[in-house]
Amino acid sequence: MELTDLSTIQAVLKRHGFRFSKSLGQNFLIDPAVCPRMARECGADETTGVLEVGPGFGVLTRELSARAGRVVAVELDKGLLPVLGETLGSCRNVEIVQGDVLKLDLAELLKEKFGTMKISVCANLPYYITSPVLMRFLEERLPVSSLTVMVQKEAARRLCAPPGSRDCGAVSAAVSYYAKPQILFEVPRTSFYPRPNVDSAVIRLDVLDGPAVRVLSEKGFFALVRAAFGKRRKTILNSVSSGLGLEKEQVLRVLQDVGIPPATRAERLTLPQLADFANGLEELK
Repeated sequence: MELTDLSTIQAVLKRHGFRFSKSLGQNFLIDPAVCPRMARECGADETTGVLEVGPGFGVLTRELSARAGRVVAVELDKGLLPVLGETLGSCRNVEIVQGDVLKLDLAELLKEKFGTMKISVCANLPYYITSPVLMRFLEERLPVSSLTVMVQKEAARRLCAPPGSRDCGAVSAAVSYYAKPQILFEVPRTSFYPRPNVDSAVIRLDVLDGPAVRVLSEKGFFALVRAAFGKRRKTILNSVSSGLGLEKEQVLRVLQDVGIPPATRAERLTLPQLADFANGLEELK
């Protein structure tokens, strides 16, 4: 069965009475070149377990099955289960888990399904859960070595923007704290059925063994990041003092101590500068 063939997709979906859900962001890949490349880029081999989120029609799942030792795909839509039963029936190393990836006990799931295997995440993520899913894996320090995911092109730029660059935002700084991000390749909207209104890109986050910078308090560091980027047009002095409810004189003193001009805007700060700033504020407590 050619899973990227439009007539095949339509016939299988009709057989099972499946209808697309806009609220779940369902778009199936029909470009035969995309999923093999994603599976290759995620680095899976017979010693690797791969967790997929939102298998859809099973196109990427089958490519992963051919490379990885074991594949577990989490699918929210119960209506897709019989479809996947047909399209992935010959993939003996694939298991479909029905559930919401944002609500499942992922630590327990990974332990139960993969044991001591090296684990990667590879998925064509629904756009509306991109950041929550990625940040959950990173913030909870789940035992995955990398996340190779397709996301909206604009989101890819934000997620992979290095701190100190124009496109950097709070999520960019958070990703760079936990992982080394890179954009692998772009995917046009014509690669999907139904066709979305935006283009996509595949990114890879290689999870670091430890944080990219040393901070005295992760809670304090991320509070600073949120405040700094909360009002991008304001200077770092004004955004942080108002965002954290601190006196400007206190914030100014810390900025001077760490060598950051108070008129700087958040997107101009590197990750080490943000860490130094956060540590300086922490020492005031």
